Amino acid sequence: MVDFKGSHYPKEVILYAVFFYVRYAVSYRDLEEIMAERGVALDHATLNRWVVKYSPLVACRAQRRKSATSSSWRMDETYIQIKGKWTYFYRAVDKFGKTLDFMLSEHRDEAAASAFFARAIESNGWPEKIVIDKSGANLAGLQNINWLLLLQGWFWLIDILQVKYLNNMIEQDHRFIKKLTRPMKGFKSFQSASATLEGIEVAHMIRKHQFSTSGQSAFQQFAALAA
Repeated sequence: MVDFKGSHYPKEVILYAVFFYVRYAVSYRDLEEIMAERGVALDHATLNRWVVKYSPLVACRAQRRKSATSSSWRMDETYIQIKGKWTYFYRAVDKFGKTLDFMLSEHRDEAAASAFFARAIESNGWPEKIVIDKSGANLAGLQNINWLLLLQGWFWLIDILQVKYLNNMIEQDHRFIKKLTRPMKGFKSFQSASATLEGIEVAHMIRKHQFSTSGQSAFQQFAALAA
């Protein structure tokens, strides 16, 4: 359960504000007005603190509660601007488009790719196949994972495919993320960017019906992840 102790506002108000921000293309100033119209007086700095604090907590629970995914993966990275500099948002979906994992990185290299694959495998289990683009760093990262398997005595390795058209699915999936981050006009810190992106990914997973629900609305599903 996500802990809301010490907050001066009800849990439902906090979750509504966080969900609205990570689901719809609004700025903090816009959300401040929206909340005011609903009788809740807040400033944009408070809204930012809520998103940064609670989005990662909800995302952590979402990873544990999402429905089963396929062992055939698609992996790619997209660009996110922080303080005028480009950073790299690693993402993976399965062959049906279901979200597997995501990770923001300051670097686009072998170490970052290796860290992302290790993280995704820890959350989702071992894949049979991963489709990537022509990136040498991503290929090296996957080869590192396969070397680890060999060193541990495994002879069943991950099948690596570098086929561009097979990766169109995740490239298209990036669009939802970019659509929401564009009105934010760049992030001011790595922590804020990472936390916000985690919340956006959870909202995207809800859109893709990755949680077992019984007629719950999108917000109700988001709130249930915090329960």
